[in-house]
Amino acid sequence: MKDQAISVRNLSVSYYGKEVLKNINYTCSHGKLVGIIGPNGAGKSTMMKAALGLIPRDSGQINIGGRPLKEMRKKIAYVPQRSNIDWDFPIIVKDTVLLGTYPKLGLFHRPKKEDKKWAMECLAKVGMEQFANSQIGELSGGQQQRVFLARSLAQNAEYFFLDEPFVGIDVSSEEVIIRILKGLRDEGKTVFVVHHDLMKVQSYFDDLILINKELIGAGPVDHVFKPELMQAAYKAPINMLGSLGVGV
Repeated sequence: MKDQAISVRNLSVSYYGKEVLKNINYTCSHGKLVGIIGPNGAGKSTMMKAALGLIPRDSGQINIGGRPLKEMRKKIAYVPQRSNIDWDFPIIVKDTVLLGTYPKLGLFHRPKKEDKKWAMECLAKVGMEQFANSQIGELSGGQQQRVFLARSLAQNAEYFFLDEPFVGIDVSSEEVIIRILKGLRDEGKTVFVVHHDLMKVQSYFDDLILINKELIGAGPVDHVFKPELMQAAYKAPINMLGSLGVGV
């Protein structure tokens, strides 16, 4: 349906014959900031990558904006985990951000003056314009994450998928990033974030997708971030959930 930002049906994924995601089903409406949470090894990143067609899936039907995934790729921006990026690749910051304009340029078209101007505007939005000519590998973790967020902004996407964007970054970078993500949400964009810090779930997200290889819960934060569901996902005694940031 067009009013659904994303619809995932019967998503299952296996690695080397071992099932790591089983029959995941969820839908999300437009204009939401959605956290994907669950314990280590729960399949959070796998679910995001499988939903985007970046890894094979055993089964599953994915629709974005009511249309098949393959028809919507130019409207999707994906920011991978920092650990999956080759930071030694010789590229400067402004050229990294400019790559975000390439999906809409088409084959054999090079960025024009206005594309380069737009890339610099996106860099300014994340507070990194003064590093435009720096090598990407010279930056701190938080600065690198800001640059990749700027690259996703340069795509002019409608749907944003970020895999663990707050891991290993400084507090000021995290504040900049969450402010921008909330701003995208307020503009009507839909943002999905694989997230690990449960203490910030209630202040960061509108909706949650809670998994541990299977779907435990999905929907508004106050419907999902509940002791019984968190206990089912994290297998933690209910008296320990307070240390995870869950009210008990």
